[in-house]
Amino acid sequence: MSSTSQTTSAPPTVGISAFANYLPAYRVSLDSWCDWTGEQWDKIRHVVGSSFRMVAANENANTMAATAVLRLIRQNNIDPTRIRFLGLGTESSTDNAAGAVVVKGMVNDGLAKHGLPPLHRACEVPEFKHACLGGIYAMKAAARFLAFDGQNHQAIVVSSDVAEYQRGSSGEPTQGAGAVAMLLEANPKMLSLQLQLAGSSSDYRGVDFRKPISRFAAQQANAFGQLNDFPVFNGKYSTSCYIDEVLAAMRELFLKVEEQPSKFLRRMAGVFLHRPYQRMAETGLIMSYLLALAMGGADDQQELATYAAQAGVDPAPLTQELTTGPLIAPDQDPYPLASQAARSFRSSNQFAELQTSLGVAAMQEVGNLYTASLPAWLAAGLEQAAQDGLNLAGQQILTIGYGSGDAAEAIPLEFVPGWEAAAQRIGFAASLTASVELTEAEYINLHTGADNAKTLPASGIASDAFYIERIGGNNPDAKTNIDDQGVEYYALNS
Repeated sequence: MSSTSQTTSAPPTVGISAFANYLPAYRVSLDSWCDWTGEQWDKIRHVVGSSFRMVAANENANTMAATAVLRLIRQNNIDPTRIRFLGLGTESSTDNAAGAVVVKGMVNDGLAKHGLPPLHRACEVPEFKHACLGGIYAMKAAARFLAFDGQNHQAIVVSSDVAEYQRGSSGEPTQGAGAVAMLLEANPKMLSLQLQLAGSSSDYRGVDFRKPISRFAAQQANAFGQLNDFPVFNGKYSTSCYIDEVLAAMRELFLKVEEQPSKFLRRMAGVFLHRPYQRMAETGLIMSYLLALAMGGADDQQELATYAAQAGVDPAPLTQELTTGPLIAPDQDPYPLASQAARSFRSSNQFAELQTSLGVAAMQEVGNLYTASLPAWLAAGLEQAAQDGLNLAGQQILTIGYGSGDAAEAIPLEFVPGWEAAAQRIGFAASLTASVELTEAEYINLHTGADNAKTLPASGIASDAFYIERIGGNNPDAKTNIDDQGVEYYALNS
């Protein structure tokens, strides 16, 4: 009996080659919103941002996703027949059965109108849901697909969401809406994924942030079948959950990198986090750096002790708190010592050096995009870096994704030579220029679903965007016996 040796080739380098996005036109200035509500503009400006976007009454996560994907294909001259994976990350789905396949249908209609072939019939169409982390899970799944059975093909991942909160709630100023699509392939043109170093974490947090189906029971849909998707959440507890899950993922990552964690963070060309609002991302970065010091050597321990002394904190229990991950509960801060040290560290020179300025101004304009929040910041940051002429080839960045409920992913990426060409085509800054400023009355009407006057494509829908044309009837058609109750029918504003 003879034996033959088998060799297994290493999977190809997979990463991101292109971005495109869609932001709805309706804009609410947080300066104006503060005038309407009596909130303090100076506080909102520093903690949250400067404005947020809202969907029109005939837009939703599906229409925004399809618009972003169509833009991605056209802006980058992608051959649609090479796409064999279309993943949708969202927590704003309007159908409990169909997901990314709905996006595929719209995109194919749009491609046909532009004289292009459709996405391949063999294209997989999964939808990923885990609060704001769905898009990152979709990206990892696409990378795995390309590394194995999807070799020699391409994948598109689109993250699309509508973040809306009850008026008067603490979440109201952090609203937002938008979609970001990205092309993944072997031998990428922008960023290579380093999943072998990624840190993952997950834990169940019952009353953190939820969207129970029962919330919809007493609602009446607008003329386009859309319901308010207000979440059930507990603000302070949600903040604790965010910090705890991010630190858990970072512990996993720090155990994999072959250098001191603090050195790893300091040499990053940028650290991009999920940002429900500006201050949350800043706090996540600070806590990650304090954790890096706590897991480091003598020099790092000394640096941590310095920050602890400035905050009036004992460094030994601070290190213990950061490295072990305490149990958290809705009625208490699980990281009281680290929180105190973080407040002191925020004013340090080291924090100023750690902060990523790329894309920040753009992100202050759009609000919370849920699954699209981190991809949007990454797209805006890459576009700015290219426009600023930064030489980043061979350098790394770190992305930290998070989804309430809870789960987090910390993934390093590396710039490939020539990344600038693809980054120049992103068009994020251009998408900010097309906006319709809402008055207080218009905001209230649109927020409650009462304003159906602004539903025509000409009032707020971009010329290359999809919108909901009509909703299926309540009873089967007598002639065809087709039941389409509640089914959304879409059109392209061309």
